[in-house]
Amino acid sequence: MKLALVGATGMVGEVMLKVLEERNFPMDELLLVASERSVGKQIFFKGKPISVISLEDAVAAKPQIALFAAGGATSLEWAPKFAAEGTTVIDNSSAWRMEASKKLIVPEINAHILTKEDRIIANPNCSTIQLVMALAPLHKKYKMKRVIVSTYQSVSGTGLKAVQQMENEMAGIKGEMAYPYPIHLNVLPHCDVFEDNGYTKEEMKLAREPQKILDDRTFSVSATAVRVPTAGGHSEAVNVEFVEDFDLAEVRRILHHTPGIKLQDNPDTNTYPMPYYAHEKDEVFVGRIRRDETQPNTLNMWIVADNLRKGAATNAVQIAEYLVENDLV
Repeated sequence: MKLALVGATGMVGEVMLKVLEERNFPMDELLLVASERSVGKQIFFKGKPISVISLEDAVAAKPQIALFAAGGATSLEWAPKFAAEGTTVIDNSSAWRMEASKKLIVPEINAHILTKEDRIIANPNCSTIQLVMALAPLHKKYKMKRVIVSTYQSVSGTGLKAVQQMENEMAGIKGEMAYPYPIHLNVLPHCDVFEDNGYTKEEMKLAREPQKILDDRTFSVSATAVRVPTAGGHSEAVNVEFVEDFDLAEVRRILHHTPGIKLQDNPDTNTYPMPYYAHEKDEVFVGRIRRDETQPNTLNMWIVADNLRKGAATNAVQIAEYLVENDLV
């Protein structure tokens, strides 16, 4: 088993490397791939140095799997080149997510639809992954009609430049700006670029991707995505209207028994999800579960996850694990 990690020197790539090591992914050779300026740089994996190689050399090596964490432009250009050599690409960018011919996968929900013919597999948006992880089991039981989600997304979701901006501002240092305004002591209702309808790309990802993952267009999602001055971890306030009524105890039972979900829901002890608890963990944390008292069959809940792990790196590695375990590569 030969695995390539494209974008190995980036923020998500570094976390993917950590997750591969932690989960002891079954491979015989690891190819670390980055842009020309990083070629030759050494990165340690399991205590041993590995030299970064170019995309051209990685394609020529014909790995069975390539994890992409290098941005949409790189994925659009290079994923088909890897696929043409028989490599299965798992792409973390938004490049292929809404392509009709490409599958959008959260392993706990829809990995069963993957086949050997799938050469480019899309990893969903970080905010989408934690949202559908909590919604999928409830949709199965009560059938969703409408979801309203407001996100509280950390600066790490933007990348290293944004983390540096916040750290500079906290230290009183003038530096390069990732955002049009300061983020320290501020909140920006602006994640990604604005589209013609007044929503941002991030908000439209949240609207469209859950329907594709759940293979169901009978429910709708309306989103407001907000950037907050936290270093890591995304949070979401979610309001879900169901076709069927629900019992709160049963909702908690369903979520408690859902793989990948950790229930933190006890107001008496101030137990609820926070990025502080989710840091470097792979679970999706759910709490503040309560009935919306303004209309029937409607639930409020609060969802938190580490956006670099389950929201990106861990989900991609889990897809790769599924492919290997089911002999699909």
